[in-house]
Amino acid sequence: MNLGKVFIVLGIIFLLMGVIWNFIGKLPGDITWKKGNVIFHFPIVTSIVVSLILTLLFYIFGKFR
Repeated sequence: MNLGKVFIVLGIIFLLMGVIWNFIGKLPGDITWKKGNVIFHFPIVTSIVVSLILTLLFYIFGKFR
């Protein structure tokens, strides 16, 4: 696989991750703190969901290897 194809595949992966992140980016349980002009957002539940999905995908793809 040449370098051009690698960049195309990585670009598609990042594009899909961005689209998915917009749908699950603010789940209930995520911490948002606002004070004046400062906004702090800590997506703890979103991080857990993404971690579970990635763990499942790596497990499934690891079985076929």
